Amino acid sequence: MKRIIELTEETSNKIAAGEVVERPYSVVKELVENSLDAGSNHITIEIEEGGQKLIRVTDDGNGIHPDDVARAFFPHATSKIGSLEDIYKLHTFGFRGEALASIASVSYTTLTSRCEDFDIGKKISLGGGRVIDFQDAGCNVGTIVEVKDLFYNVPARLKFLKSSQRESALISDIIGRLALANPQVSFKLFNNKKPIINTYRTENIIDTIKSIYSKETANNLIKFEQHSDTFSVYGYVGNAEISRGSRNQQSIFVNKRYIRSKLITAAVENAFKSFLTINKFPFFILFMDIYPELIDVNIHPTKAEIKFLKEREVYKVVFDAVHHSIKKSFSTNIMLAEEPSIEPYFTSKEEPLYEGKQVIELPLDLSGPSHSSNPAVKEREVENVFKDSTQGYNTPTDYKFEERKAPIVEREKYSHFPPLSIMGQLDNTYIIAAGEDGLYLIDQHAAHEKVLFEKYSHNINNSSVVSQLLLDPLVIELEEEDYLYYEDNQNIFKNSGFLIEEFDGQTLFLKEIPLLLGKPDGKKLFYTILDNLKNLGNGTKAEVKYEALAMAACKAAIKAKDRLSMEEMTALISSMDKLDNPFNCPHGRPTIVKISLLELEKRFKRIQ
Repeated sequence: MKRIIELTEETSNKIAAGEVVERPYSVVKELVENSLDAGSNHITIEIEEGGQKLIRVTDDGNGIHPDDVARAFFPHATSKIGSLEDIYKLHTFGFRGEALASIASVSYTTLTSRCEDFDIGKKISLGGGRVIDFQDAGCNVGTIVEVKDLFYNVPARLKFLKSSQRESALISDIIGRLALANPQVSFKLFNNKKPIINTYRTENIIDTIKSIYSKETANNLIKFEQHSDTFSVYGYVGNAEISRGSRNQQSIFVNKRYIRSKLITAAVENAFKSFLTINKFPFFILFMDIYPELIDVNIHPTKAEIKFLKEREVYKVVFDAVHHSIKKSFSTNIMLAEEPSIEPYFTSKEEPLYEGKQVIELPLDLSGPSHSSNPAVKEREVENVFKDSTQGYNTPTDYKFEERKAPIVEREKYSHFPPLSIMGQLDNTYIIAAGEDGLYLIDQHAAHEKVLFEKYSHNINNSSVVSQLLLDPLVIELEEEDYLYYEDNQNIFKNSGFLIEEFDGQTLFLKEIPLLLGKPDGKKLFYTILDNLKNLGNGTKAEVKYEALAMAACKAAIKAKDRLSMEEMTALISSMDKLDNPFNCPHGRPTIVKISLLELEKRFKRIQ
């Protein structure tokens, strides 16, 4: 029978450190939040080798009383709360009193601090949780915490750390988010002595957004704000231009505490998708000010999750705030836009087919069988019918008939569907084509996705990607995290057809991009592949499947609402016919729907 024993303080501290100090990122977060709680105006963070070798946080906050310096490293020693009830009226980031003790137990830690009321400060050094040195020290008002050789005495934890680039990216990410929540504080981050983040004290969060992200991001934001009796919600949501393939650029702050919340994320994304049904995640920065007694922050050791007392109300207020703001921005854009001209879908811009006529549009039920197996080939002319807007319907002469020969998609041999006579576009989204056996509707976005997927996948697998030289290189300013991912995976971009040159800091010049069908947006394609690497990678030099990159590339396809010329529609359908399976996009959605002649005759009651 095993007997019950009491764990040593050293062992229990190391176990506690496993919850609080997951990786260097956790150490930086805890130390910077301590600096914020101390009322700092300037915080400098320095890291080396992803934070494993060195983390140094310097602030100009209130400092620690000399009698409390050693006590700060006692387990559960804190200045933030005095009783359990205080947890439910917190106005600080920390409260457990575990961070410093946990950090010191798995590293060599030195803390130097001075209060304004004292002419001299105190310096304490610890190794593995044991005090090595404690003495007076000359220093400025504020605190410096230096953490070296993290997890030196817990080698098993070292094996679970990611690459130094990935760990650095995580640290850069959390500093950026803390800077967003505290624009009145100046943040400086140095990675291996290289400046990464530099924000200035400001009352305007847009200035901080420009520093952390970019001017382009700041210019594509929609402000939102909503208030209830118990809390307020405000912030910014990005438009479709800055949406991404991952949720990496979503930040939620409750009482300035950075958290993760599926509830709030769902509310924002659902409000966003009610206007923009794109297969991407919105950029957003959301702040919530709420009475502390209406939330519980004591449910996770890292304080990354909270519970809301009134979840339904939180969801509704967040949804309404974002929804109303996006709706308002759309209304403004519509009012400022020019009235669109009325043109038949099947005419070119250079040769208008009629003057003073209106197109008769018939609503169609697009459901029906998938595709035909009839190989018959027949070329025919399509008659286009218009109603003269200046006359009535009294006599047959009230209708004007004009004949135009629609292009026929020719084939050397029949493969998947019969030759199609293209009639035009419906809602600039669906290509309308007539076949021998019925009407065909092609989803241009889904179809182009599949074409790009197979083409790009084939080219990559055969190392035959053709690149397109850009007369004017595309300039991309990356955030620290994105830059580190790019740096880790440069060969993947090179093999995928990109020619990229690095410029000052984290700025890239795209000089060549993969040549795909149509005119892909090189910048969006770059970011899509980068997001895909983030989602698939594990922080090391990710072994990314080429098929996954091809999937990312296919997202550069033409979109719904893109107007296509007859030549572009013909080329797209011809490309579809050469695919192994053109009937579904890489995500499984149908690319083409057929309405058979039999079904049409039933609809018009010609047959029963």
